[in-house]
Amino acid sequence: MFLPYKDHYDMDIIKFIISVITSLLFVYMGFYSLYLFVFSVAGKLFVPKNKPASNKLSKFVIYICSYKEDAIILNSAAAALTIDYPKDLFHICVIADSLKPETIETLKKMPLQVLEVVFESSTKSKALHKAIENTADGFDAAIVFDIDNIAAPDYLYKINDCLQAGDKVVQGHRMAKNTNTPIAILDAISEEVNNHIFRKSQRVFNLSSAIIGSGMALEYMLFKDTMLQIDAVGGFDKEMGLLLTRNKISVAYAENAIIYDEKVSNPEVFKKQRRRWLSAQFNLFKVYGWSGITELFKHGNFDYLNEIYQTAILPRVLMLGLMPIMLLFSILTPGIGPGWQLWLAATACCYLGILIAIPSSFVNDKLWGAVLRLPLIFLTMVLLLFKLKGANKKFIHTSHVHSAD
Repeated sequence: MFLPYKDHYDMDIIKFIISVITSLLFVYMGFYSLYLFVFSVAGKLFVPKNKPASNKLSKFVIYICSYKEDAIILNSAAAALTIDYPKDLFHICVIADSLKPETIETLKKMPLQVLEVVFESSTKSKALHKAIENTADGFDAAIVFDIDNIAAPDYLYKINDCLQAGDKVVQGHRMAKNTNTPIAILDAISEEVNNHIFRKSQRVFNLSSAIIGSGMALEYMLFKDTMLQIDAVGGFDKEMGLLLTRNKISVAYAENAIIYDEKVSNPEVFKKQRRRWLSAQFNLFKVYGWSGITELFKHGNFDYLNEIYQTAILPRVLMLGLMPIMLLFSILTPGIGPGWQLWLAATACCYLGILIAIPSSFVNDKLWGAVLRLPLIFLTMVLLLFKLKGANKKFIHTSHVHSAD
């Protein structure tokens, strides 16, 4: 039985629209998959050399941003004081926001600066602004720690080597200090995949490493000038990376400068954290996106465009779910959009790119239990995409636990 002409016409329009949509999705997702694959492989084939040890030592100020979490800041502050570096060459400033009076008193007994702050609406950028106002002159570089960060004993020496070699900005190697739940394992793996693809491998192509938000060091005046331009509720680190690369200041990566970071263990905390990250990321893309094109053509600033591109990409867990869905769709709807062979190639690039970046130390019995959580996390992330409104207007605190692993 033949369909009337109008029905044929309507079906052709529908097929055309679906074909255009799937083609645009393939351009976006296919390029992203290739990006992951190329950088992941490059990071394995070309290993950047560590900077030589320097006899000249920089003087550091270490800012520890502390919002609530009283027990954790006492532990972190005490650990920071034990870093193996001349004591007169590093100064610790704890920015105490919403801490208990007894915690403040205990901190004040330690050989460090305690800066008490009160904000109507707390943000990390406000805390760092206040810290800059209360920092004496004479420091060569500033370092930012999160409340739960514990630096390796030689962390400052490794950062110093990079600064003395001429790097103005250095991101340290942030690693998980806990893998006590399946969520924490996946979060730890995600951190290491980021370290490999968006930090270590970027340097292979002379591009800037992505700043994480803690464990990074900047020449002090550069830190001050850049930080005072930032008033972000969330994602101050991403905005810092954009401002630096727009000014053609490259971000180095010190893989041997280890700083341990607590990974999210609780699913509800995970959702809050990712919602905040996604909202900040996409908001920055809206603000800075178009300038990447103009900077590329006006000043040849590809590093800045690359930094902006990283604010436009989906979380990898979404890609892990969406790629096979699109592959299946292409198989079931031949002739509409890119063929299944193209989707298969893109899916392979996506999965291989991520798998190659996972350190072998994570391939154990715990990993397979964590992998079973991926479908649920995928659905969670999909739902979060529809709940981003307002997440970048109010500070969302990520709670921690005192004892990890």
